[in-house]
Amino acid sequence: MTPCFNWFEVVYYWMGLKMYDLVAGRHILHLSRYYSVQESIELFPTLARKGKDKSLRGTVVYYDGQMNDSRLNVGLACSAALAGAAVLNHAEVVSFLKDEGSERIIGAKIRDNLSGQEFETYAEVVVNAAGPFCDSVRKMANKDAQPMICPSSGVHVVLPDYYSPEGMGLIVPKTKDGRVVFMLPWLGRTVAGTTDSNTSITALPEPHEDEIQFILDAICDYLNVKVRRTDVLSAWSGIRPLAMDPTAKNTESISRDHVVCEDFPGLVTITGGKWTTYRSFSMAEDAVDAAIKSGKLSPRNECITGNLRLVGGDGWESSSFTVLAQQYVRMKKTHGGKVVPGVMDTASAKHLSHAYGTLAERVATIAQNETLGKRLAHGYPYLEAEVAYCARNEYCESAIDFIARRSRLAFLDTDAAGRALPRIIEILAKEHNWDRSRQKQEMQKAREFLETFKSSKNAQFHDGK
Repeated sequence: MTPCFNWFEVVYYWMGLKMYDLVAGRHILHLSRYYSVQESIELFPTLARKGKDKSLRGTVVYYDGQMNDSRLNVGLACSAALAGAAVLNHAEVVSFLKDEGSERIIGAKIRDNLSGQEFETYAEVVVNAAGPFCDSVRKMANKDAQPMICPSSGVHVVLPDYYSPEGMGLIVPKTKDGRVVFMLPWLGRTVAGTTDSNTSITALPEPHEDEIQFILDAICDYLNVKVRRTDVLSAWSGIRPLAMDPTAKNTESISRDHVVCEDFPGLVTITGGKWTTYRSFSMAEDAVDAAIKSGKLSPRNECITGNLRLVGGDGWESSSFTVLAQQYVRMKKTHGGKVVPGVMDTASAKHLSHAYGTLAERVATIAQNETLGKRLAHGYPYLEAEVAYCARNEYCESAIDFIARRSRLAFLDTDAAGRALPRIIEILAKEHNWDRSRQKQEMQKAREFLETFKSSKNAQFHDGK
């Protein structure tokens, strides 16, 4: 929903979004349309009728897609494994192996960060898709390599669900510094963002307090409720690896498009881009085409990624959650050790169905047969069974893996993730045979990780809000 405070804005945004509909073609979700002030308030009750010295004239609503990036990411890895790829996580490239005669890269030395062991692996072509770290990988091949990316910080904050109605978000098209800010319903809560500013590259980026306040101030002008810093359930910073134009003066003017190059024989680098274009007829395809050319490879067929469903997608329907609700129960163990049945309620069934697709029944079976049907955190649909399932089937090797990279609990509610940690570690310890020392280490690492998420509880702020 885009608020309009004069009739020029109504016409301008309506025409612009009709062009958006036209470009979408057959992929369109719904037609964009104008809503009167009264209709807008009914759809978005917290929307303010008056802005700064101006009154609302109506809104223009358009439709977009949304995904859970942690589930999509792990789904990609598991789909690759099923297709025959050797998948390895918690590992890093230490150095490249080069052919003595031609100096072409023919493999890499890799360190397993869980065991500390190092080993060598060989390949016709190495693809560097290391995101913000792609320049440091390129410098392993050539220490004089010129930077290709300009890292940009994107900060998001998560607020309670009452800030936005279910199924309707708010786009603030122009803030005081010209950036777009959004506020969207996401996984049962409200996510707001984003900033776009220069940053340094680090494995654990943290949001600055002024960036969090900028987002809160930007949405405050458009709402009829107080936007309080104390309502922030989680706040985090991500690093965008923007493909760098040497003539650009700031990150806002740097291209979001991806760049593929081979600036060292045998090493194909892909950087820039975004989730929207990561796979079909774009980033993945371009990178593989470049690798085929570099290695003079002979593929058996054309690229098939455009029609390839990820693991759990085949046979899934939007009504699949009803099967879970009807056929499974959540067996739970009380504090006293007694086993009691619990209903596979709609919230849990929908969550499992959307997160795991047709594989949700495997998670439900664990919840039912192994008495792992309890919720990990009050108010969230995540089940104990998911921890066991992810450890067995999705390469979940640490507590941080689960709270951040298999589920989005850390990003949704930092404090809820912290309260769930003891039980998550207890289940993982059983799955991976961890001793007391490893369990203690996992708890310490996870708590340090959660401290980088600036919720109202773990942030230092003195502005009285």
